[in-house]
Amino acid sequence: MSLERKDEYDHGEWMREKELTPVEQTFLMTLIWMDKRFRIVDYLEILETLYYRVNLQMPKSHTEQYNLDNKFWYWYPLYALGSFSTIAYVVAALSGALLGFYYAPATTGDPSSAYNQLAFIMTDLNFGFMLRSIHRWAAQVMVAAVFLHMLRVYFTGAYKEPRELNWIIGIILISLTMVFGYTGYLLPWDQLAFWAGQIGVEMSLSIPLAGEWVAQLVFGGFSLGQATLQRMYILHVFLLPFVVTAVIGVHIAIVWIQGIAEPH
Repeated sequence: MSLERKDEYDHGEWMREKELTPVEQTFLMTLIWMDKRFRIVDYLEILETLYYRVNLQMPKSHTEQYNLDNKFWYWYPLYALGSFSTIAYVVAALSGALLGFYYAPATTGDPSSAYNQLAFIMTDLNFGFMLRSIHRWAAQVMVAAVFLHMLRVYFTGAYKEPRELNWIIGIILISLTMVFGYTGYLLPWDQLAFWAGQIGVEMSLSIPLAGEWVAQLVFGGFSLGQATLQRMYILHVFLLPFVVTAVIGVHIAIVWIQGIAEPH
């Protein structure tokens, strides 16, 4: 007698009875294989139950109250701003990763070599000008889209209970986006980057009590140099992408659980 637990369902026979495409067969076979080892379906059912229980506690939206069949085409462009900013972030991340193959902060003590690398990317590298332009424009579009997205949330009242936590996360995200843009702004180490960095140092020094400590921590001192460029590079490439991606994931997950807050 075998001690192995018998499967209640004959998945192979069930799949043979269905007219499935190769893609569907591959997906189901993978899901069955994973479920037998990690109980994937059980966790999916738990998430589905949690989703419906939470949604039952949400107040009725405008379309639900007036039986509009979830059609809010007149608001759709404004409601696409969150997705638009996410797409811009993905484009900026991918183009930035490609730029990372050719750019590195100076390691010789002379930060001007960072500008020379940027000049090489813009003038000598095949499609380098296009790649850097895509990265720069994607970053600017993301900043604008996030700002407009926050305005839409505010003026449609989507920040109110029970969505106040996601509003706070959105404020954190727009702040991180600004830091993302600022750190990337300094990496070319041109005249714009230098004076933007100098403004940042002066603003840090103006902070009461902790000003000098903040300037030394963020900029590596009271004047710009190799330490400043190194810190901006580490923040922009090694810290902020992981933090922002994680926060975006939480933000989207909450929207998925609570649903879209339409104007009341």
